[in-house]
Amino acid sequence: MKGQRNDRVDSEYRREIASIVTGALKNKEPDLKGIVSVTAADVAPDFKTAKIYVSVYAKNKEEEQRSFEIIQENAGFIRHELALVMRTRTVPRLTFLRDASMEYGSKMDSILSGLHKDD
Repeated sequence: MKGQRNDRVDSEYRREIASIVTGALKNKEPDLKGIVSVTAADVAPDFKTAKIYVSVYAKNKEEEQRSFEIIQENAGFIRHELALVMRTRTVPRLTFLRDASMEYGSKMDSILSGLHKDD
């Protein structure tokens, strides 16, 4: 069960990682294309690991996939940059996961609007 402190930590990590991805990582990796959103962070209470949920919106699926791969490949770089700004004893090992909630929501919207048109 997560407490209020962990919720604040998750929020802070989400915000800082989003800043690093849109700033330093985009400057380092010119192939990182599209809009990248860090939707959630789940930091373990012992700060050893963190699951970071990322949503990428690009022109096509290939660009989305390549951008997500770039983020995964640069997990160490992001962790290093995070260590420079966070005031914690340890910085967790980052695992990036794709967040498909936006795609799911879009699919549900199209299904619901299709049902509404039948009326």
